[in-house]
Amino acid sequence: MNSNELSGLSLEDLLPHRASMLLIDQILEVDSGHAVTLSRVAGTWPLTGRHGVAPLIMVELAAQTAGVCNGWDRIRTQGLDSDQMGWLVAVKRADFFIAHLPVGTTVKVRAENTLSFDKFREVTSRVYHGERLLAEVILQLYQA
Repeated sequence: MNSNELSGLSLEDLLPHRASMLLIDQILEVDSGHAVTLSRVAGTWPLTGRHGVAPLIMVELAAQTAGVCNGWDRIRTQGLDSDQMGWLVAVKRADFFIAHLPVGTTVKVRAENTLSFDKFREVTSRVYHGERLLAEVILQLYQA
């Protein structure tokens, strides 16, 4: 996808999340098979504690990045006014390589549809700070 295709679309067009639950700040890449997003860890995020944000938040970052990809595909195939149907999400596997995310850290998430069949998708996501791998999350999605 080029920037002209994304211009005019907001994160809210792609995702049902609002206010403090919308964790993504910027979309770097998106097509019907993958998305790459950028987020700056904020002290207002859920799971924030004294040392930063618990690593479990990276599951939500992975899910929202997958949502960007699948939201883009929905708009591309069904139009902007199409229903933002929900997805049931299961965590197949989540490996965290950091004890917490310090507030102010910028993370990049890449989510890729590694399996797609009818209303089912398996998505592999990796969360990075620079070149450092912070987490790998495999999600299973079913469109409700």
